[in-house]
Amino acid sequence: MTDVIPVQDPKSRYRIEPTVMQALRSPRLLTREVLAGLVVAIALIPEAIAFSIIAGVDPRLGLFSSFIMAVAIAFLGGRPAMITAATGAIALVIAPVAREYGMDYFIATVLLGGAIQIVLAALGVAKLMRFIPRSVMVGFVNALAILIFVSQFPQLIDVPWLVYPLVVIGLLIMYLMPRLTKVVPAPLIAIVLLTAAAVVFGLSVPTVGDQGELPRSLPELFIPNVPLNVETLSIIAPYAAAMAIVGLLESLMTAKLVDEITDTHSRKTREAFGQGAANILSGAFGGMGGCAMIGQTMINVKASGARTRISTFLAGVFLLILVLALGDVVAVIPMAALVAVMIVVSVATFDWHSVRPSTLKRLPKSETAVMLITVAITVWTHNLAIGVGAGVLAAMVLFARRVAHFVSVTRATDREASVPTVRYTVDGELFFASSNDLTTQFAYTHDPERVVIDMSHSHIWDASTVAALDAIQTKYEHLGKRVILEGMNEATSQMHGRLSGGLGAGH
Repeated sequence: MTDVIPVQDPKSRYRIEPTVMQALRSPRLLTREVLAGLVVAIALIPEAIAFSIIAGVDPRLGLFSSFIMAVAIAFLGGRPAMITAATGAIALVIAPVAREYGMDYFIATVLLGGAIQIVLAALGVAKLMRFIPRSVMVGFVNALAILIFVSQFPQLIDVPWLVYPLVVIGLLIMYLMPRLTKVVPAPLIAIVLLTAAAVVFGLSVPTVGDQGELPRSLPELFIPNVPLNVETLSIIAPYAAAMAIVGLLESLMTAKLVDEITDTHSRKTREAFGQGAANILSGAFGGMGGCAMIGQTMINVKASGARTRISTFLAGVFLLILVLALGDVVAVIPMAALVAVMIVVSVATFDWHSVRPSTLKRLPKSETAVMLITVAITVWTHNLAIGVGAGVLAAMVLFARRVAHFVSVTRATDREASVPTVRYTVDGELFFASSNDLTTQFAYTHDPERVVIDMSHSHIWDASTVAALDAIQTKYEHLGKRVILEGMNEATSQMHGRLSGGLGAGH
Protein backbone atom coordinates (compact mmCIF):
# COMPACT_ATOMS: atom_id res chain seq x y z
CA MET A 1 0.00 0.00 0.00
CA THR A 2 1.36 3.41 -1.00
CA ASP A 3 1.61 6.07 1.74
CA VAL A 4 -0.27 9.26 0.91
CA ILE A 5 1.66 12.37 1.99
CA PRO A 6 -0.70 15.34 2.43
CA VAL A 7 0.16 18.54 0.59
CA GLN A 8 1.18 21.32 2.97
CA ASP A 9 -1.64 23.73 3.70
CA PRO A 10 -0.76 27.18 2.25
CA LYS A 11 -1.72 28.86 5.55
CA SER A 12 0.47 26.56 7.68
CA ARG A 13 3.36 27.18 5.27
CA TYR A 14 3.54 30.77 6.53
CA ARG A 15 2.95 29.92 10.20
CA ILE A 16 6.24 30.75 11.91
CA GLU A 17 6.93 29.29 15.33
CA PRO A 18 7.39 30.35 18.01
CA THR A 19 4.46 32.73 17.56
CA VAL A 20 4.07 35.94 19.56
CA MET A 21 1.55 34.24 21.90
CA GLN A 22 3.87 31.26 22.45
CA ALA A 23 6.74 33.64 23.29
CA LEU A 24 4.53 35.63 25.71
CA ARG A 25 3.59 32.41 27.55
CA SER A 26 7.20 31.21 27.83
CA PRO A 27 9.47 33.17 30.23
CA ARG A 28 12.56 31.73 28.49
CA LEU A 29 11.46 32.76 24.99
CA LEU A 30 10.20 36.15 26.16
CA THR A 31 13.48 36.90 27.94
CA ARG A 32 15.38 36.05 24.75
CA GLU A 33 13.15 38.34 22.64
CA VAL A 34 13.37 41.24 25.13
CA LEU A 35 17.16 41.07 25.43
CA ALA A 36 17.57 40.71 21.66
CA GLY A 37 15.48 43.87 21.18
CA LEU A 38 17.67 45.71 23.68
CA VAL A 39 20.91 44.67 21.93
CA VAL A 40 19.54 45.75 18.53
CA ALA A 41 18.35 49.10 19.95
CA ILE A 42 21.82 49.85 21.33
CA ALA A 43 23.45 48.90 18.01
CA LEU A 44 20.91 51.02 16.08
CA ILE A 45 21.81 54.30 17.79
CA PRO A 46 25.28 54.98 16.28
CA GLU A 47 24.21 53.58 12.91
CA ALA A 48 21.11 55.77 12.73
CA ILE A 49 23.22 58.82 13.64
CA ALA A 50 25.85 57.89 11.03
CA PHE A 51 23.23 57.40 8.30
CA SER A 52 21.66 60.78 9.16
CA ILE A 53 25.06 62.40 8.59
CA ILE A 54 25.36 60.58 5.22
CA ALA A 55 21.93 61.91 4.23
CA GLY A 56 22.93 65.41 5.35
CA VAL A 57 20.14 65.76 7.93
CA ASP A 58 19.87 66.17 11.72
CA PRO A 59 20.73 62.92 13.64
CA ARG A 60 17.29 63.07 15.26
CA LEU A 61 15.71 62.25 11.88
CA GLY A 62 17.60 58.98 11.65
CA LEU A 63 16.78 58.02 15.25
CA PHE A 64 13.08 58.90 14.93
CA SER A 65 12.90 57.07 11.61
CA SER A 66 14.45 53.94 13.16
CA PHE A 67 11.97 54.02 16.07
CA ILE A 68 8.89 54.54 13.91
CA MET A 69 9.88 52.00 11.22
CA ALA A 70 10.86 49.26 13.70
CA VAL A 71 7.56 49.59 15.58
CA ALA A 72 5.48 49.85 12.37
CA ILE A 73 7.09 46.87 10.64
CA ALA A 74 6.58 44.74 13.78
CA PHE A 75 2.84 44.95 13.06
CA LEU A 76 2.76 45.39 9.28
CA GLY A 77 5.72 43.34 8.00
CA GLY A 78 5.72 39.84 6.56
CA ARG A 79 8.98 38.60 8.11
CA PRO A 80 9.00 38.25 11.93
CA ALA A 81 12.29 39.16 13.69
CA MET A 82 13.57 41.22 10.73
CA ILE A 83 14.73 44.72 11.71
CA THR A 84 13.74 47.74 9.64
CA ALA A 85 15.21 51.19 10.35
CA ALA A 86 17.14 54.07 8.78
CA THR A 87 19.79 52.61 6.43
CA GLY A 88 22.87 53.72 4.54
CA ALA A 89 21.49 52.49 1.20
CA ILE A 90 18.44 54.77 1.46
CA ALA A 91 20.51 57.64 2.88
CA LEU A 92 22.86 57.54 -0.13
CA VAL A 93 19.97 57.52 -2.63
CA ILE A 94 18.05 60.50 -1.23
CA ALA A 95 20.93 62.57 0.20
CA PRO A 96 21.05 64.93 -2.84
CA VAL A 97 17.46 66.07 -2.14
CA ALA A 98 18.28 67.39 1.34
CA ARG A 99 21.48 69.00 0.08
CA GLU A 100 19.99 70.73 -2.97
CA TYR A 101 16.34 71.38 -2.11
CA GLY A 102 16.01 71.36 1.69
CA MET A 103 14.15 69.40 4.37
CA ASP A 104 10.60 69.82 3.05
CA TYR A 105 11.46 68.27 -0.30
CA PHE A 106 13.46 65.57 1.50
CA ILE A 107 10.46 64.47 3.60
CA ALA A 108 8.16 64.70 0.54
CA THR A 109 10.56 62.30 -1.24
CA VAL A 110 10.33 59.81 1.66
CA LEU A 111 6.50 59.97 1.59
CA LEU A 112 6.36 59.44 -2.19
CA GLY A 113 8.91 56.62 -1.95
CA GLY A 114 6.68 54.82 0.55
CA ALA A 115 3.65 55.29 -1.69
CA ILE A 116 5.55 53.87 -4.68
CA GLN A 117 6.51 50.82 -2.59
CA ILE A 118 2.84 50.17 -1.81
CA VAL A 119 2.00 50.41 -5.55
CA LEU A 120 4.85 48.01 -6.40
CA ALA A 121 3.62 45.61 -3.72
CA ALA A 122 0.10 45.71 -5.23
CA LEU A 123 1.62 44.93 -8.65
CA GLY A 124 3.21 41.79 -7.20
CA VAL A 125 6.86 42.85 -7.46
CA ALA A 126 7.73 40.60 -4.48
CA LYS A 127 7.05 37.54 -6.66
CA LEU A 128 10.04 38.52 -8.84
CA MET A 129 12.28 37.28 -6.01
CA ARG A 130 11.97 33.76 -7.44
CA PHE A 131 14.07 34.89 -10.43
CA ILE A 132 17.09 35.70 -8.26
CA PRO A 133 19.48 32.71 -8.55
CA ARG A 134 21.18 31.14 -5.55
CA SER A 135 24.62 32.32 -6.76
CA VAL A 136 23.37 35.95 -6.63
CA MET A 137 21.92 35.34 -3.16
CA VAL A 138 25.28 33.96 -1.93
CA GLY A 139 27.07 36.95 -3.51
CA PHE A 140 24.59 39.32 -1.83
CA VAL A 141 25.23 37.73 1.59
CA ASN A 142 29.02 37.75 1.19
CA ALA A 143 29.03 41.35 -0.06
CA LEU A 144 26.92 42.42 2.92
CA ALA A 145 29.33 40.73 5.30
CA ILE A 146 32.25 42.56 3.66
CA LEU A 147 30.41 45.92 3.74
CA ILE A 148 29.50 45.46 7.43
CA PHE A 149 33.15 44.73 8.22
CA VAL A 150 34.52 47.59 6.09
CA SER A 151 32.03 50.05 7.62
CA GLN A 152 33.81 49.58 10.97
CA PHE A 153 37.13 50.97 9.62
CA PRO A 154 36.36 54.63 10.46
CA GLN A 155 36.07 53.57 14.12
CA LEU A 156 39.43 51.74 13.95
CA ILE A 157 41.58 54.31 12.12
CA ASP A 158 43.19 57.34 13.82
CA VAL A 159 41.75 56.40 17.23
CA PRO A 160 43.38 56.05 20.70
CA TRP A 161 45.33 52.79 21.10
CA LEU A 162 43.00 51.68 23.92
CA VAL A 163 40.28 51.07 21.31
CA TYR A 164 42.10 48.01 19.94
CA PRO A 165 42.37 46.00 23.20
CA LEU A 166 38.72 46.87 23.95
CA VAL A 167 37.64 45.49 20.56
CA VAL A 168 39.69 42.31 21.11
CA ILE A 169 38.20 41.83 24.61
CA GLY A 170 34.72 42.34 23.15
CA LEU A 171 35.38 39.70 20.49
CA LEU A 172 36.64 37.24 23.13
CA ILE A 173 33.56 37.82 25.31
CA MET A 174 31.22 37.10 22.39
CA TYR A 175 33.22 34.01 21.45
CA LEU A 176 33.37 32.53 24.97
CA MET A 177 30.05 33.58 26.57
CA PRO A 178 27.76 31.32 24.45
CA ARG A 179 29.76 28.34 25.80
CA LEU A 180 28.83 29.37 29.36
CA THR A 181 25.26 30.66 28.92
CA LYS A 182 22.83 31.58 26.13
CA VAL A 183 20.19 33.11 28.41
CA VAL A 184 21.62 36.61 27.91
CA PRO A 185 22.81 37.47 24.38
CA ALA A 186 26.62 37.64 24.21
CA PRO A 187 26.61 41.05 22.40
CA LEU A 188 24.67 42.61 25.33
CA ILE A 189 27.16 41.20 27.86
CA ALA A 190 30.06 42.59 25.80
CA ILE A 191 28.48 46.06 25.58
CA VAL A 192 27.70 46.20 29.34
CA LEU A 193 31.14 44.96 30.45
CA LEU A 194 33.12 47.21 28.09
CA THR A 195 31.01 50.24 29.02
CA ALA A 196 31.54 49.52 32.73
CA ALA A 197 35.30 49.15 32.17
CA ALA A 198 35.49 52.43 30.22
CA VAL A 199 33.58 54.32 32.95
CA VAL A 200 35.31 52.74 35.98
CA PHE A 201 38.83 53.18 34.62
CA GLY A 202 38.08 56.53 32.94
CA LEU A 203 39.24 55.35 29.53
CA SER A 204 39.46 58.10 26.93
CA VAL A 205 37.95 56.38 23.88
CA PRO A 206 35.29 57.42 21.29
CA THR A 207 31.74 56.92 22.56
CA VAL A 208 28.22 56.89 21.12
CA GLY A 209 27.78 60.45 22.40
CA ASP A 210 30.63 61.59 20.14
CA GLN A 211 28.66 60.51 17.04
CA GLY A 212 26.00 63.20 17.35
CA GLU A 213 23.47 64.86 19.66
CA LEU A 214 20.67 62.62 20.94
CA PRO A 215 17.06 63.96 20.82
CA ARG A 216 15.31 65.17 23.99
CA SER A 217 11.66 65.06 22.84
CA LEU A 218 9.20 62.79 21.04
CA PRO A 219 8.81 63.01 17.24
CA GLU A 220 6.05 65.34 16.03
CA LEU A 221 3.79 65.24 12.98
CA PHE A 222 5.55 66.90 10.04
CA ILE A 223 3.73 68.09 6.90
CA PRO A 224 6.25 69.10 4.20
CA ASN A 225 5.67 72.62 2.88
CA VAL A 226 6.08 72.00 -0.86
CA PRO A 227 3.89 73.13 -3.77
CA LEU A 228 1.70 70.29 -5.08
CA ASN A 229 2.53 70.60 -8.78
CA VAL A 230 4.31 68.84 -11.64
CA GLU A 231 7.58 70.68 -10.98
CA THR A 232 7.78 69.31 -7.41
CA LEU A 233 6.96 65.83 -8.70
CA SER A 234 9.69 66.08 -11.36
CA ILE A 235 12.22 66.94 -8.62
CA ILE A 236 11.34 64.25 -6.07
CA ALA A 237 9.98 61.41 -8.27
CA PRO A 238 13.35 60.06 -9.57
CA TYR A 239 14.80 59.95 -6.04
CA ALA A 240 11.58 58.48 -4.59
CA ALA A 241 11.49 55.75 -7.27
CA ALA A 242 15.15 54.87 -6.63
CA MET A 243 14.49 54.81 -2.88
CA ALA A 244 11.46 52.53 -3.34
CA ILE A 245 13.33 50.04 -5.54
CA VAL A 246 16.52 49.94 -3.45
CA GLY A 247 14.49 49.64 -0.22
CA LEU A 248 12.29 46.81 -1.50
CA LEU A 249 15.19 44.92 -3.03
CA GLU A 250 17.29 45.10 0.14
CA SER A 251 14.29 44.24 2.35
CA LEU A 252 13.10 41.28 0.27
CA MET A 253 16.64 39.91 -0.09
CA THR A 254 17.11 40.19 3.69
CA ALA A 255 13.74 38.48 4.27
CA LYS A 256 14.81 35.64 1.98
CA LEU A 257 18.09 35.32 3.91
CA VAL A 258 16.24 35.12 7.25
CA ASP A 259 13.91 32.51 5.71
CA GLU A 260 16.94 30.35 4.96
CA ILE A 261 18.55 30.88 8.39
CA THR A 262 15.33 30.03 10.28
CA ASP A 263 13.99 27.46 7.77
CA THR A 264 10.65 29.28 7.58
CA HIS A 265 8.61 31.13 4.94
CA SER A 266 7.81 34.84 5.02
CA ARG A 267 5.04 36.75 3.27
CA LYS A 268 7.03 38.79 0.76
CA THR A 269 4.08 40.80 -0.61
CA ARG A 270 2.97 41.74 2.91
CA GLU A 271 6.57 42.76 3.67
CA ALA A 272 6.60 45.01 0.58
CA PHE A 273 3.32 46.66 1.72
CA GLY A 274 4.71 47.00 5.24
CA GLN A 275 7.89 48.69 4.02
CA GLY A 276 5.84 51.25 2.09
CA ALA A 277 3.53 51.97 5.02
CA ALA A 278 6.48 52.23 7.45
CA ASN A 279 8.22 54.75 5.17
CA ILE A 280 5.06 56.85 4.93
CA LEU A 281 4.70 56.84 8.74
CA SER A 282 8.39 57.69 9.08
CA GLY A 283 8.05 60.63 6.69
CA ALA A 284 4.85 61.83 8.37
CA PHE A 285 6.79 62.26 11.64
CA GLY A 286 9.84 63.85 10.04
CA GLY A 287 11.89 60.65 9.66
CA MET A 288 14.35 59.95 6.85
CA GLY A 289 12.89 56.60 5.76
CA GLY A 290 14.72 53.30 5.50
CA CYS A 291 14.42 49.57 4.83
CA ALA A 292 15.46 46.22 6.31
CA MET A 293 18.86 46.32 8.03
CA ILE A 294 20.96 43.25 7.36
CA GLY A 295 23.47 43.91 10.17
CA GLN A 296 20.88 44.49 12.90
CA THR A 297 18.73 41.63 11.57
CA MET A 298 21.71 39.30 11.87
CA ILE A 299 22.34 40.56 15.45
CA ASN A 300 18.68 39.84 16.22
CA VAL A 301 18.32 36.46 14.48
CA LYS A 302 21.81 34.94 14.53
CA ALA A 303 23.67 36.50 17.47
CA SER A 304 20.68 36.84 19.84
CA GLY A 305 18.43 34.02 18.59
CA ALA A 306 15.22 36.09 18.30
CA ARG A 307 12.37 34.66 16.20
CA THR A 308 9.23 36.78 16.73
CA ARG A 309 7.82 40.27 16.14
CA ILE A 310 8.32 41.04 19.84
CA SER A 311 12.06 41.62 19.37
CA THR A 312 11.43 43.94 16.40
CA PHE A 313 8.79 45.93 18.30
CA LEU A 314 10.96 46.20 21.43
CA ALA A 315 14.01 47.25 19.39
CA GLY A 316 12.01 50.36 18.39
CA VAL A 317 10.61 50.95 21.88
CA PHE A 318 13.97 50.48 23.62
CA LEU A 319 15.59 52.80 21.05
CA LEU A 320 13.18 55.61 22.01
CA ILE A 321 13.59 54.94 25.76
CA LEU A 322 17.38 54.79 25.46
CA VAL A 323 17.77 58.08 23.57
CA LEU A 324 15.12 60.02 25.56
CA ALA A 325 15.25 58.67 29.11
CA LEU A 326 18.72 57.12 29.25
CA GLY A 327 20.53 59.32 26.75
CA ASP A 328 23.32 60.15 29.19
CA VAL A 329 23.96 56.43 29.85
CA VAL A 330 23.87 55.50 26.16
CA ALA A 331 26.25 58.35 25.34
CA VAL A 332 29.09 56.74 27.35
CA ILE A 333 28.95 53.36 25.55
CA PRO A 334 32.36 53.00 23.85
CA MET A 335 32.18 52.63 20.07
CA ALA A 336 34.72 49.79 20.44
CA ALA A 337 31.95 47.62 21.95
CA LEU A 338 29.67 48.17 18.97
CA VAL A 339 32.54 47.64 16.52
CA ALA A 340 33.23 44.25 18.14
CA VAL A 341 29.52 43.33 17.81
CA MET A 342 29.45 44.27 14.11
CA ILE A 343 32.68 42.35 13.38
CA VAL A 344 31.14 39.20 14.90
CA VAL A 345 27.99 39.80 12.84
CA SER A 346 30.00 40.18 9.62
CA VAL A 347 31.93 36.94 10.26
CA ALA A 348 28.67 35.08 11.03
CA THR A 349 26.95 36.54 7.95
CA PHE A 350 29.65 35.52 5.43
CA ASP A 351 28.97 32.18 3.71
CA TRP A 352 32.37 30.57 4.32
CA HIS A 353 31.26 27.32 2.68
CA SER A 354 30.88 29.16 -0.65
CA VAL A 355 34.61 29.99 -0.84
CA ARG A 356 36.03 26.63 0.23
CA PRO A 357 38.31 25.12 -2.46
CA SER A 358 36.22 21.92 -2.45
CA THR A 359 33.01 23.92 -3.12
CA LEU A 360 34.63 26.03 -5.86
CA LYS A 361 35.89 22.86 -7.58
CA ARG A 362 32.42 21.27 -7.62
CA LEU A 363 30.47 24.36 -8.73
CA PRO A 364 30.22 25.28 -12.43
CA LYS A 365 32.55 28.20 -13.26
CA SER A 366 29.57 30.30 -14.35
CA GLU A 367 27.96 30.01 -10.87
CA THR A 368 31.19 31.11 -9.18
CA ALA A 369 31.56 33.97 -11.68
CA VAL A 370 28.04 35.25 -10.92
CA MET A 371 28.74 35.16 -7.18
CA LEU A 372 32.03 37.04 -7.58
CA ILE A 373 30.46 39.64 -9.92
CA THR A 374 27.69 40.29 -7.37
CA VAL A 375 30.22 40.67 -4.54
CA ALA A 376 32.64 42.86 -6.51
CA ILE A 377 30.04 45.32 -7.84
CA THR A 378 28.16 45.56 -4.52
CA VAL A 379 31.37 46.28 -2.58
CA TRP A 380 32.64 48.68 -5.25
CA THR A 381 29.42 50.73 -5.51
CA HIS A 382 28.27 50.23 -1.89
CA ASN A 383 24.84 49.76 -3.50
CA LEU A 384 23.06 46.44 -3.03
CA ALA A 385 20.53 47.12 -5.79
CA ILE A 386 23.25 47.68 -8.42
CA GLY A 387 25.21 44.64 -7.24
CA VAL A 388 22.20 42.30 -7.27
CA GLY A 389 21.03 43.71 -10.62
CA ALA A 390 24.47 43.09 -12.13
CA GLY A 391 24.51 39.57 -10.66
CA VAL A 392 21.10 38.69 -12.10
CA LEU A 393 22.10 40.12 -15.49
CA ALA A 394 25.35 38.10 -15.47
CA ALA A 395 23.41 34.95 -14.50
CA MET A 396 20.96 35.50 -17.39
CA VAL A 397 23.75 36.02 -19.94
CA LEU A 398 25.75 32.99 -18.76
CA PHE A 399 22.62 30.82 -18.64
CA ALA A 400 21.59 31.85 -22.16
CA ARG A 401 25.13 31.19 -23.39
CA ARG A 402 25.17 27.74 -21.78
CA VAL A 403 21.73 26.75 -23.08
CA ALA A 404 22.60 28.01 -26.58
CA HIS A 405 25.10 25.15 -26.92
CA PHE A 406 22.49 22.49 -26.15
CA VAL A 407 20.89 22.69 -29.62
CA SER A 408 22.09 20.24 -32.26
CA VAL A 409 21.15 19.70 -35.91
CA THR A 410 21.83 16.31 -37.54
CA ARG A 411 21.61 15.64 -41.30
CA ALA A 412 20.67 12.29 -42.87
CA THR A 413 19.73 11.21 -46.41
CA ASP A 414 16.28 9.60 -46.71
CA ARG A 415 16.94 6.73 -49.13
CA GLU A 416 13.37 5.36 -48.92
CA ALA A 417 11.72 8.51 -50.26
CA SER A 418 10.39 8.49 -53.85
CA VAL A 419 12.31 11.70 -54.65
CA PRO A 420 15.84 12.64 -53.43
CA THR A 421 15.28 13.84 -49.85
CA VAL A 422 17.48 14.97 -46.97
CA ARG A 423 16.21 14.99 -43.38
CA TYR A 424 17.44 17.44 -40.69
CA THR A 425 16.60 16.67 -37.05
CA VAL A 426 16.67 19.68 -34.70
CA ASP A 427 17.19 18.76 -31.04
CA GLY A 428 16.98 21.28 -28.13
CA GLU A 429 15.27 24.44 -26.88
CA LEU A 430 15.13 27.18 -29.52
CA PHE A 431 15.21 30.82 -28.45
CA PHE A 432 17.14 33.96 -29.43
CA ALA A 433 20.51 32.73 -28.12
CA SER A 434 20.35 29.23 -29.60
CA SER A 435 18.53 30.00 -32.84
CA ASN A 436 20.93 32.69 -34.12
CA ASP A 437 23.30 30.03 -35.46
CA LEU A 438 20.51 27.78 -36.71
CA THR A 439 20.68 29.13 -40.27
CA THR A 440 24.34 28.09 -40.57
CA GLN A 441 23.61 24.42 -39.86
CA PHE A 442 22.15 23.63 -43.32
CA ALA A 443 23.93 22.69 -46.59
CA TYR A 444 21.70 24.75 -48.89
CA THR A 445 23.51 24.30 -52.20
CA HIS A 446 24.34 20.59 -51.75
CA ASP A 447 20.93 19.43 -50.56
CA PRO A 448 18.47 17.76 -52.98
CA GLU A 449 15.21 19.33 -54.10
CA ARG A 450 13.23 18.09 -51.06
CA VAL A 451 14.29 19.01 -47.50
CA VAL A 452 12.49 17.78 -44.34
CA ILE A 453 13.16 19.54 -41.03
CA ASP A 454 12.07 17.35 -38.08
CA MET A 455 11.11 19.51 -35.07
CA SER A 456 9.76 16.70 -32.84
CA HIS A 457 12.73 16.96 -30.42
CA SER A 458 12.72 20.76 -30.12
CA HIS A 459 10.55 23.63 -28.90
CA ILE A 460 10.18 27.18 -30.23
CA TRP A 461 10.16 29.83 -27.50
CA ASP A 462 10.31 33.17 -29.32
CA ALA A 463 9.98 35.16 -32.55
CA SER A 464 13.76 34.98 -33.20
CA THR A 465 13.47 31.25 -33.87
CA VAL A 466 10.45 31.68 -36.16
CA ALA A 467 12.40 34.33 -38.10
CA ALA A 468 15.38 31.93 -38.36
CA LEU A 469 13.16 29.14 -39.74
CA ASP A 470 11.59 31.58 -42.23
CA ALA A 471 15.09 32.59 -43.36
CA ILE A 472 16.03 28.91 -43.88
CA GLN A 473 12.89 28.28 -45.95
CA THR A 474 13.49 31.44 -48.03
CA LYS A 475 17.08 30.39 -48.84
CA TYR A 476 15.96 26.98 -50.03
CA GLU A 477 13.10 28.47 -52.07
CA HIS A 478 15.56 30.81 -53.85
CA LEU A 479 17.43 27.66 -54.91
CA GLY A 480 14.21 26.04 -56.18
CA LYS A 481 14.00 23.54 -53.32
CA ARG A 482 11.00 22.57 -51.20
CA VAL A 483 11.11 22.62 -47.37
CA ILE A 484 8.76 20.61 -45.13
CA LEU A 485 8.56 21.34 -41.39
CA GLU A 486 7.18 18.40 -39.40
CA GLY A 487 6.86 17.08 -35.84
CA MET A 488 6.06 20.39 -34.14
CA ASN A 489 4.28 20.14 -30.76
CA GLU A 490 1.04 22.08 -30.29
CA ALA A 491 2.57 25.18 -28.65
CA THR A 492 5.38 25.36 -31.21
CA SER A 493 2.95 24.90 -34.10
CA GLN A 494 0.68 27.67 -32.82
CA MET A 495 3.55 30.15 -32.38
CA HIS A 496 5.02 29.30 -35.80
CA GLY A 497 1.64 29.54 -37.49
CA ARG A 498 0.94 32.93 -35.90
CA LEU A 499 4.30 34.57 -36.62
CA SER A 500 5.67 32.85 -39.74
CA GLY A 501 5.82 35.11 -42.80
CA GLY A 502 5.22 38.27 -40.80
CA LEU A 503 8.68 38.95 -39.42
CA GLY A 504 10.46 40.13 -42.55
CA ALA A 505 12.81 37.14 -42.70
CA GLY A 506 14.65 36.72 -45.94
CA HIS A 507 14.20 40.34 -47.10
